[in-house]
Amino acid sequence: MSMTPPPGWYRDPSYPLVERWWDGTAWTDHRRGPEAPQVPPAPPRPVGGGSGRAKAVALVTAGVVLVTSIVTGAFVLGREGGGGTAATRTTPPAAPAPARTTGSPAGPSSGDPSVVVDELNGITLPLLDGWVRAQDVAEDDVMMTTPGTYDCPGDPGLCRHGRVISRTVTANDERSPQALAEHDIADAASSAYDRDLLDNRPFHGVTSHRQLRASPVAVAGSVGYLVRWQVKTGVGPGGYVESLAFPSGVGSRALVIVRFVFDAGADGPPLTDMDRITERIRPAGTR
Repeated sequence: MSMTPPPGWYRDPSYPLVERWWDGTAWTDHRRGPEAPQVPPAPPRPVGGGSGRAKAVALVTAGVVLVTSIVTGAFVLGREGGGGTAATRTTPPAAPAPARTTGSPAGPSSGDPSVVVDELNGITLPLLDGWVRAQDVAEDDVMMTTPGTYDCPGDPGLCRHGRVISRTVTANDERSPQALAEHDIADAASSAYDRDLLDNRPFHGVTSHRQLRASPVAVAGSVGYLVRWQVKTGVGPGGYVESLAFPSGVGSRALVIVRFVFDAGADGPPLTDMDRITERIRPAGTR
């Protein structure tokens, strides 16, 4: 029975000398050099011809290596050959062992309690007072939220006063942080305050918006760009959304979008938290 491998770093089927990130359903654009396997050193080679049993083991090992090489070559040639229609998604070999994973690569990690780690994008985000690591959140890639939930003012459901989401952008070839942030902000507002994943309208939609800020910004050692809107909703106090785009700190440095969603009103987080979080985003492994 074939099983889909879990997310992790695997040998790139199109270029086996590097490792590539498999997100559980498809290959992403993230690549890295392979890590050295943690194996004990080989025993000293015996002097002379060695025992018959040692020679047999050596022959069996060589046979396994040869079969593995043939299978790998067939896999790569089959993918790059001219016959048939090119597949739009490549599946890694069944049940390979990942090189290394630490927690959820695209989500919160339980290391330093003062930060949340986005391992896939190679960044950390500060966990400010009034924020907690994301738990039991249906939306993908949510890094942190305000504590607790409340009854949404529109369609039935549970809402949160604040969310911070981090995503890698691989669906297009956009390389400009400014263009990406400007194009993303409308979708960020719609996702936050128009319709949820169940097609409910927890705030009865966005009725209007006002741009508060659009400017370059230094983030994680790179130059990014942010666009911030204030939105009015059919019910409730409305809120603030921001799209922050900047290059990833790892691999091919694909662009990353960090979305901020803050409810307006007395119960929402302070708007200054957007700037405080942005200023303290760091490449993973640095302080």
